[in-house]
Amino acid sequence: MSEVALPDGYALSDDPARLQPAAIHAYLTRSYWCPGIALSLVERAIAGSHCVGIYRDGAQVAFARVITDHATFAHLADVYVLEAHQGHGLASAMLAYFDGHPGLQSLRRWNLNTLDAHTLYERHGWHRVNETIMQRFDPDASRERAGA
Repeated sequence: MSEVALPDGYALSDDPARLQPAAIHAYLTRSYWCPGIALSLVERAIAGSHCVGIYRDGAQVAFARVITDHATFAHLADVYVLEAHQGHGLASAMLAYFDGHPGLQSLRRWNLNTLDAHTLYERHGWHRVNETIMQRFDPDASRERAGA
């Protein structure tokens, strides 16, 4: 588990004990992708995912999770930054965390769904498949490397 200090007093952490399911639920229940979702379902989704949160003054202000087999495929989901904290590069920090995570380096394909954040993801190497699906694909990511 790691914690990284970010500018402006923010901290990024992948410690599951630090996640605040009630705060995550409060955002997701008003999101366009899962309005009204039950807290128990959010808790199950968190438990089955690789999650990262960003915190400021003890409050969780951003979240993202990856559903993965840790071998070849991952799906990025539930990425958000509370409105009052947008514009500080927090979404980019979460994407960079997952991009650099040692346990996620052999993945050939990453997918995500979005209606409104295409340019954010394109800045991080994602490509549009259609109006809502984006992906990153590296056909060589899972190949055995000489000397590895």
